[in-house]
Amino acid sequence: MYLTAWATLAALGVYFWTGVNAGRARIRHGIPAPSMEGPEAFQRCQRVQANTLEQLPLVLVPLWLCAFFLGDAWAAAGGLLWGLGRVAYALGYYRDPARREIGFVTGMLASALLIGGTVWGLVLR
Repeated sequence: MYLTAWATLAALGVYFWTGVNAGRARIRHGIPAPSMEGPEAFQRCQRVQANTLEQLPLVLVPLWLCAFFLGDAWAAAGGLLWGLGRVAYALGYYRDPARREIGFVTGMLASALLIGGTVWGLVLR
Protein backbone atom coordinates (compact mmCIF):
# COMPACT_ATOMS: atom_id res chain seq x y z
CA MET A 1 0.00 0.00 0.00
CA TYR A 2 2.80 2.33 -0.96
CA LEU A 3 0.57 4.69 -2.94
CA THR A 4 -1.81 5.03 -0.02
CA ALA A 5 1.12 5.79 2.27
CA TRP A 6 2.22 8.57 -0.11
CA ALA A 7 -1.34 9.92 -0.28
CA THR A 8 -1.44 9.92 3.53
CA LEU A 9 1.79 11.90 3.66
CA ALA A 10 0.38 14.32 1.08
CA ALA A 11 -2.77 14.83 3.20
CA LEU A 12 -0.63 15.48 6.26
CA GLY A 13 1.49 17.84 4.17
CA VAL A 14 -1.61 19.85 3.26
CA TYR A 15 -2.51 20.05 6.94
CA PHE A 16 1.04 21.10 7.84
CA TRP A 17 0.93 23.80 5.13
CA THR A 18 -2.33 25.22 6.51
CA GLY A 19 -0.84 25.22 10.01
CA VAL A 20 2.24 27.10 8.83
CA ASN A 21 0.01 29.62 7.07
CA ALA A 22 -2.00 30.13 10.27
CA GLY A 23 1.18 30.60 12.28
CA ARG A 24 2.58 33.08 9.77
CA ALA A 25 -0.69 35.02 9.87
CA ARG A 26 -0.51 35.11 13.67
CA ILE A 27 2.99 36.62 13.47
CA ARG A 28 2.14 38.99 10.59
CA HIS A 29 -0.85 40.43 12.42
CA GLY A 30 0.72 40.40 15.90
CA ILE A 31 -1.88 38.07 17.44
CA PRO A 32 -0.49 36.54 20.65
CA ALA A 33 -1.45 32.98 21.54
CA PRO A 34 -3.99 31.82 22.57
CA SER A 35 -6.13 34.58 21.07
CA MET A 36 -8.24 33.64 18.07
CA GLU A 37 -9.43 37.20 17.45
CA GLY A 38 -7.83 39.50 14.94
CA PRO A 39 -8.15 40.88 11.43
CA GLU A 40 -10.22 38.97 8.93
CA ALA A 41 -7.09 37.80 7.05
CA PHE A 42 -5.85 36.15 10.25
CA GLN A 43 -9.24 34.58 10.96
CA ARG A 44 -9.38 33.13 7.45
CA CYS A 45 -6.04 31.38 7.92
CA GLN A 46 -7.11 30.06 11.33
CA ARG A 47 -10.42 28.80 9.96
CA VAL A 48 -8.78 27.01 7.02
CA GLN A 49 -6.38 25.26 9.38
CA ALA A 50 -9.14 24.28 11.81
CA ASN A 51 -11.47 23.06 9.06
CA THR A 52 -8.68 21.00 7.50
CA LEU A 53 -8.05 19.35 10.87
CA GLU A 54 -11.78 18.66 11.18
CA GLN A 55 -11.74 16.95 7.77
CA LEU A 56 -8.73 14.68 8.41
CA PRO A 57 -10.69 11.83 10.06
CA LEU A 58 -13.12 11.88 7.13
CA VAL A 59 -10.29 11.18 4.74
CA LEU A 60 -7.65 9.20 6.64
CA VAL A 61 -9.91 6.46 7.98
CA PRO A 62 -11.72 5.71 4.69
CA LEU A 63 -8.43 6.14 2.80
CA TRP A 64 -6.88 3.15 4.56
CA LEU A 65 -10.10 1.13 4.63
CA CYS A 66 -10.49 1.65 0.89
CA ALA A 67 -6.86 0.64 0.31
CA PHE A 68 -7.39 -2.57 2.25
CA PHE A 69 -10.77 -3.57 0.84
CA LEU A 70 -10.67 -2.14 -2.70
CA GLY A 71 -7.07 -1.44 -3.61
CA ASP A 72 -4.05 0.78 -3.18
CA ALA A 73 -4.36 2.78 -6.40
CA TRP A 74 -8.07 3.55 -5.89
CA ALA A 75 -7.48 4.73 -2.35
CA ALA A 76 -4.45 6.83 -3.28
CA ALA A 77 -6.40 8.50 -6.09
CA GLY A 78 -9.14 9.44 -3.63
CA GLY A 79 -6.60 10.72 -1.13
CA LEU A 80 -4.86 12.86 -3.72
CA LEU A 81 -8.19 14.24 -4.91
CA TRP A 82 -8.94 15.20 -1.32
CA GLY A 83 -5.58 16.98 -1.05
CA LEU A 84 -6.17 18.93 -4.24
CA GLY A 85 -9.62 19.88 -3.01
CA ARG A 86 -8.24 21.11 0.31
CA VAL A 87 -5.58 23.22 -1.42
CA ALA A 88 -8.29 24.76 -3.64
CA TYR A 89 -10.43 25.30 -0.54
CA ALA A 90 -7.58 27.06 1.27
CA LEU A 91 -6.55 29.27 -1.64
CA GLY A 92 -10.16 30.24 -2.26
CA TYR A 93 -10.86 30.94 1.41
CA TYR A 94 -7.70 33.04 1.79
CA ARG A 95 -8.88 35.29 -1.05
CA ASP A 96 -12.60 35.38 -0.25
CA PRO A 97 -14.57 32.90 1.92
CA ALA A 98 -17.26 32.75 -0.76
CA ARG A 99 -14.66 31.18 -3.10
CA ARG A 100 -14.09 28.10 -0.93
CA GLU A 101 -17.00 26.08 -2.29
CA ILE A 102 -15.34 24.20 -5.17
CA GLY A 103 -12.50 23.05 -2.95
CA PHE A 104 -14.85 22.05 -0.15
CA VAL A 105 -17.11 20.07 -2.47
CA THR A 106 -14.11 18.37 -4.07
CA GLY A 107 -12.75 17.30 -0.68
CA MET A 108 -16.12 16.02 0.51
CA LEU A 109 -16.65 14.17 -2.78
CA ALA A 110 -13.25 12.50 -2.38
CA SER A 111 -14.16 11.39 1.15
CA ALA A 112 -17.52 10.08 -0.08
CA LEU A 113 -15.81 8.17 -2.89
CA LEU A 114 -13.39 6.61 -0.43
CA ILE A 115 -16.27 5.57 1.82
CA GLY A 116 -18.17 4.22 -1.19
CA GLY A 117 -15.05 2.40 -2.40
CA THR A 118 -14.70 0.78 1.01
CA VAL A 119 -18.33 -0.36 0.94
CA TRP A 120 -17.91 -1.67 -2.61
CA GLY A 121 -14.77 -3.56 -1.62
CA LEU A 122 -16.55 -5.07 1.37
CA VAL A 123 -19.50 -6.15 -0.77
CA LEU A 124 -17.21 -7.81 -3.30
CA ARG A 125 -15.53 -9.93 -0.62
